[in-house]
Amino acid sequence: MSADGAAPEGIRRIFSGSAFEPKIGYCRAVVAGGFVHVSGTTGPGPDGTFPDDVTAQCRNALAIVGRALEEAGSSFARVVRVTYILPDKADFEPCWPALREAFGDNPPAATMIEAGLLTPAMKFEIEVTALA
Repeated sequence: MSADGAAPEGIRRIFSGSAFEPKIGYCRAVVAGGFVHVSGTTGPGPDGTFPDDVTAQCRNALAIVGRALEEAGSSFARVVRVTYILPDKADFEPCWPALREAFGDNPPAATMIEAGLLTPAMKFEIEVTALA
């Protein structure tokens, strides 16, 4: 950020309206240097609560990421790197069909990490980097 608080030239920030963005101090995505960097995204429903089902959370997270990519002028077809974070690695395989559907014939390089998330209700998180 410049001394006057303005974003540096060539950087665009995309906000999704998540309650966590202002609390934590981040945005959903940043477009810079020819890339779109999408923050780790979990899968709450429209009412802000998390479904019990990991595949529903996965689909919700993908929808949020998809909107951020679209706003940035990108898409799932342009994603080059993805990281999945799940508290229980056994929950990853049920998400595979939704992930295949999202990425289709353009699979990115990927990593899956088993780790705790911000709240116990969160079962799935995804972070992507795409070409702008």
